[in-house]
Amino acid sequence: MIRPSILLAGAVSVFSPFVMAQDDENKPWTVSTELGVIATSGNTETTSVQGKIDAKQRLTRWHNHYIFSALFKEDQVTQDDGTKTTEKTAEKYFGSIKSAYQLESEHSNFFVFGSHTEDEFGSYETYSTVAVGYGTRLYNGETMQLDAEIGPGYFRGERVLEDESIQRESGVILRGAASLAWQISPSAEFKQTLSVESGEDNTRTVAESSLSTRINDAMQMKVGFNVANDTDVAPDKEKTDTMTYVNLVYNF
Repeated sequence: MIRPSILLAGAVSVFSPFVMAQDDENKPWTVSTELGVIATSGNTETTSVQGKIDAKQRLTRWHNHYIFSALFKEDQVTQDDGTKTTEKTAEKYFGSIKSAYQLESEHSNFFVFGSHTEDEFGSYETYSTVAVGYGTRLYNGETMQLDAEIGPGYFRGERVLEDESIQRESGVILRGAASLAWQISPSAEFKQTLSVESGEDNTRTVAESSLSTRINDAMQMKVGFNVANDTDVAPDKEKTDTMTYVNLVYNF
């Protein structure tokens, strides 16, 4: 168990050496990795790790997007008898793949999307979706782009009930998503993403806002806020989870 006495924030970047530079559109791969670590000791003991890999692959017609993220947290908990123990309070993994086929218009595409979430402490222990549909660029400015996509899909999840038992759910969904990128200055960029997966059993909404500032050609500091909402949860579960983070990002 990690028990340092200072606050740490760092970035670890590991990826295959064939990955190309982000600012070169002619290169097939764009990859960014980020990691934030916080550890405290003393009167309050916590350990929190949050990381993400975001990789994009550009082929002649096919554009592929891969995302993997993980969150882990331990906190010191005071028991009824006054003793203190360290317990895991968060463990969440998310992965997604999107493959989009470019149509005649440069920013229009037909896509296939899949995602899987495992959340030990969430309202759903597992949540998987697949979807197909159409995507396009709604606005294409010099410093700002807005993309959107929509299509039908299917979900399967394991919902945690009030007695901690599991109820399996599945069904047809309608998935919509949007992404805004704003290059505020040569060294600062704002991004906003939103996805909504609506079905008969549950509607899942996930939004993330982030501001990145460039430290050098490869490294950035990123401040972000993430919110996730499920409409169908057990009475003792919160419908909305939020996370605020500060990470270092390394771009290949």
